[in-house]
Amino acid sequence: MVLQTREQYFYRERSLRKIFIGLCLLVIMCCLVKWSYVGKARKKHPPPSFFSLHFAGLHTNSSSPSVLTSEESISFYSEFGITLYDYSRLQRALYWPRPDRAITNVSMTTSPDHTEFIIQDLKESYQIGEELFVTVHAKDFGNKSKGYGGDFFQAKLFWDKTKASVFGEVVDLLNGSYSVRFLLPWVGEAQVAVRLIHSSEVVQLLKHLTDTDADRVFFYGNYEGSGPNNTWLEEIMVCNLKWGKNGLERMRQGNCCCEYIDPPTGETWLCQRPKSLPCNALVYTSLGGYNNPLTDEEKLLMEQTNKGINGDKRIINIFQSDGNGTIDVTEKCRPGLHTPVPAGFYLNDVWTSFVCSARHFTTQATTDCLKDKHIYMMGDSTSKQWFQFLVETLPTLEEKFFNKPYFFGPLIAVDVANKIDLCWRPHGLPWQTMKAVFSNLHYMSNEINNLAGGSDTVLVFNLGFHFSTYPLDFFTHRVLSVRKAVLALLQRAPATTVIIKTANTGYKDIFGSDWYSLQLNRILRWAFQGVGVHILDVWQMTSCHYSEENIHPGPIVIKNEIDILLSFICPY
Repeated sequence: MVLQTREQYFYRERSLRKIFIGLCLLVIMCCLVKWSYVGKARKKHPPPSFFSLHFAGLHTNSSSPSVLTSEESISFYSEFGITLYDYSRLQRALYWPRPDRAITNVSMTTSPDHTEFIIQDLKESYQIGEELFVTVHAKDFGNKSKGYGGDFFQAKLFWDKTKASVFGEVVDLLNGSYSVRFLLPWVGEAQVAVRLIHSSEVVQLLKHLTDTDADRVFFYGNYEGSGPNNTWLEEIMVCNLKWGKNGLERMRQGNCCCEYIDPPTGETWLCQRPKSLPCNALVYTSLGGYNNPLTDEEKLLMEQTNKGINGDKRIINIFQSDGNGTIDVTEKCRPGLHTPVPAGFYLNDVWTSFVCSARHFTTQATTDCLKDKHIYMMGDSTSKQWFQFLVETLPTLEEKFFNKPYFFGPLIAVDVANKIDLCWRPHGLPWQTMKAVFSNLHYMSNEINNLAGGSDTVLVFNLGFHFSTYPLDFFTHRVLSVRKAVLALLQRAPATTVIIKTANTGYKDIFGSDWYSLQLNRILRWAFQGVGVHILDVWQMTSCHYSEENIHPGPIVIKNEIDILLSFICPY
């Protein structure tokens, strides 16, 4: 899509710009105590407490370093073929309600102990395919009803005896109450469970951290080389992304840093300049650690995270439909399908999809599906679980060990007889892992640009956890770079199968919250809408299963994810 001149577009769309640029510039000025590291020294910036600030209204004159101005946003997104209208859709997708009053202490925030839910108009029995509605009433620590929205709840319908569960759709009514809709997909009994993942106040805290404290996760760069008198030198320096004024950019003074620019993408990695070795002596990179910038009050606030709330424990009885009601899905798995809520349900540990007619694969059926195919997997350790599952379950697929450490990859497995090759590699920096060779970190878009593609090629990728502490503008830029590469791939090889895995649920803290992952998933969906790819929604699959919460789901969940993956590759 070709943009009009900037002046024409501005005048024609000026109303939209005023509204959505205002949203773009929305910044929560809830200042925190921040620590920034300069070598081994650290300096403290003591701003006002989060609880002393007022949240009423939109802040359009923010000095947040991570938010683009209107002119910058036009240039920033137009290079990827994104119009201002497209950008406004993204801002709407990412919008989240916030407190409408001053929050001066923890007692004013949402209390999981006082918040409760009730089933609306519970009937003696239901038929499969009917809907059930639940209302959640948020209250503070004084048992006072809250008058505004923004709390982050997750809800599910479940029955332990049959290992059944389904995700519930939570709708914020913006007045302290929330409506939850459940589809009743199985015959038998069920109960409702609702969790407060984050209060509305914690969500605003997380938003603030994303915009201002990206360096709460930092990295190390290992520099190695020859020193005086044939000595061998090693210097370990702090590294991070170069983006806005976050991370190491806050301390840029003079010749402070080494910059490592990837020309095709423009991505820049930044490390403190070593004292004795040159910048080209960077050999390894690794996770450095975590900085927690929270005040004592904010830590108390975070303690109310991921708590079950009290509510209606009555049993829901579901019977087979005596009419034409059905929840069977007959549509073939194909690109561009909408993901409904719920996207499916578990029964006896088997996931039934509502997206398309997915099937369940035996070992032989899996081999037959992947025969004569090149499967390229890229992303983080959650997509690596798929690689490992296939290697462990297909006896004819043999893994080849070329790189150490194993955790980092790239990983390769082949089945010579059936002409299957499977490869996984990380998505590039930032990468929170053990010591790895810096030059082996390839940005995903570059790898996609190197693929020939074709009917025998399957590309599977994900982007999520490793980006959760960075500004959403940065993640959007990375996703659009990947989108550009995918569009080019599908243009030169339209028969290529492209599958995107969404982020899992799992973490509930300031370094990797489910709320962060939810926002990243929204950006992924926005960017790849209409591109002609499959989006495999594992968010719901991981959030409603009974297994212990973990960013790396157990084998039952992985098996069901693989079945949907294969259904996209080999539909009926």
